[in-house]
This record gives sequence, structure tokens and C-alpha cells, in this order.
Amino acid sequence: MRYRTLGHSGAVVSTYALGTMTFGNEADETTSHAILDDYVAAGGNLIDTADVYTAGTSEEIVGRWLAAHPTERDQMVLATKGRFPMGDGPNDHGTSRRHLRVALDASLRRLGVEHIDLYQMHAWDAITPLEETLRFLDDAVRAGKIGYYGFSNFLGWQLTKAVHVARALGFAPPVTLQPQYSLLVREIESEIVPASLDAGIGLLPWSPLGGGWLTGKYQRDTDPTGATRLGENPNRGMEAWEPRNKQERTWRIIDAVGEIAANHGADHAQVSLAWLEARPAVTSVILGARTQAQLADNLGAAAIALTPDETELLDTVSAPVLGDYPYGAGGTAQRHRSIVGGR
Repeated sequence: MRYRTLGHSGAVVSTYALGTMTFGNEADETTSHAILDDYVAAGGNLIDTADVYTAGTSEEIVGRWLAAHPTERDQMVLATKGRFPMGDGPNDHGTSRRHLRVALDASLRRLGVEHIDLYQMHAWDAITPLEETLRFLDDAVRAGKIGYYGFSNFLGWQLTKAVHVARALGFAPPVTLQPQYSLLVREIESEIVPASLDAGIGLLPWSPLGGGWLTGKYQRDTDPTGATRLGENPNRGMEAWEPRNKQERTWRIIDAVGEIAANHGADHAQVSLAWLEARPAVTSVILGARTQAQLADNLGAAAIALTPDETELLDTVSAPVLGDYPYGAGGTAQRHRSIVGGR
């Protein structure tokens, strides 16, 4: 296992994090605790959960594991999120001071801790003034309830605005962003990755295997059967099956991943994860597993070092389709002219 700092902070985390969205749903408590045991034994130290995962049960399961492992707790970097509804009232969601105060205290209770290392806003809130949200987070840092804060599912301009508002008001700055990112989903490289690099924000990619597509289990024009990575229901998580199946890019990526996997004596998932772990701005890739076997397989990616030629091949076949302007060829030409002094 390799380690990096958590964004521009001084906290050190493993380059593979353990996501716990399956805890209490696809993975019962016994299995969830076994997954945690295996993750820690492999050298992992970043546990990521959220208040809405299984309606709070995921946090409770993590909390009971932490209580039973006080020594390991001291080494873990614990992350959770708030933002989405945890009730039916008008103030039971969002990033207002009113909701976040209640949500943070509830997460602390479920986790059985007095301090959360990384508290993340699960999505942008278009209603609450950003200054209100950032002031609450700064207060929580000063009160010792959280060590750092970050965001999830923010756009590039939203992230940059948050960074500069925090700086202007003298608040503690954000350190991380959780975006969807994989060989199949690279659109964040247009704005979000450059914004993160500019601000020293560490990326914590979710869905690194593209909802199971990058495991190599799917075949062209053949509907999947049996269990998916999310459980025994073969339809769960398959909303994108038809459009993704029709894209030639999908199968170019899967074929290239398979070719490289064969060269390494590895599997598709391990190669896909190794590519992502090495991307600019990535701090830690979030692994989601419902079984110990899935986790063990994914952690095997830590032993894979792709060659420059292999990385170039994956970069080429997975290049996102961005259109001509502003991020495609037309935008590139405009930027080149501005660099050389033209208009």
C-alpha cells in the first residue's frame, strides 16, 4: 500500500480508501467488519462513509467496529458526509448551518466518536449561501468536531468559488473532492481536475470501476445475469447498460484493459484501478466491496505498476468525447493562439 497526503493537508492516507455504501445492505454487519479487518490488515487507513448510506446504518456499523478496535481507531482517517435528506422536514437536508449542525452531531453519535477527520458536503446546495456553509465548517474545525472538510459532486466553478471564498474570509480551506472518475468517466479532466490541481485539492474518486463495467464481466450486446457488484439483483446499477453498450469507446477500453491485464497476470479491475490511482490530483481511490473476496481482488491493484506505453494506450482509448469547443480541437487551437500571442 502506498500513502499520500490528504490534499494539501498534513494528514497521510492510503492510496486506496474503503467505501462503506454496501454496509448494512449488501454486506451484513459480520461481513462488513470482516471487510474492515482485511482492509486494515492490508495497510489501508481511510474509511469513507455517509449519513445516508443505508439510512445511517453504515455509520453505525463502522462505529461499532471502531469501538471494538481502539488501537486501529487511532490509525484510521475517518470520513463521512452530510447534505442529503435524513428526514421529511424542510430543514432535514441541505448545507445550511441549521441542518449541518444536526447532521454532524448525528454522525458523531452513530460513529461513536468525538471527532471526524474529514467531513464532506455530499453535493452542492443552490439555496444556502456558500458563506454560511463554509462558516459552519470553519467553526466545526475550530471546535474540534472535524479535522478537515471537503466536497463531493461539485463542479469546477463551485469548487474554485469555495476555495476562494474560504480564503477571502480567513476560513479553514477545503482539502478534498469526491467526483465520479474512471476510465469510462473522464469528463472531470476538463475543469475539475485543473481546478483541484490549482488549489491543492485531493481527489477521492468514487465508482472507479464504472459500476462494474471495468471488471471485464460484461460482454457486448449480452444482458448481464446473476449478481452485480451491488448485490443479487442483476438490474441494480444497470441503468446505463444500453447506452454504454452501444458506445464503441466502451469496448475499446475494455479490450485494452484486458490486453494489459493479461500482460501482468492480473484482472481487468486491478488494471483499471492502477490507472486511476496514478492520475494527477488523485489522493485515494474509493473501493466499494460487498464481500471480502471483492476487496482482496481490488487491493491487488496496489501491486501493479503500468508501463508508460500501457498508460498511453489506456489514455488514448479512453479519451473523453468533448466536442469541438471549448475543450475539443477548437478550444485547443484557441488556447494555443493565446499562448503564442494571437487572438
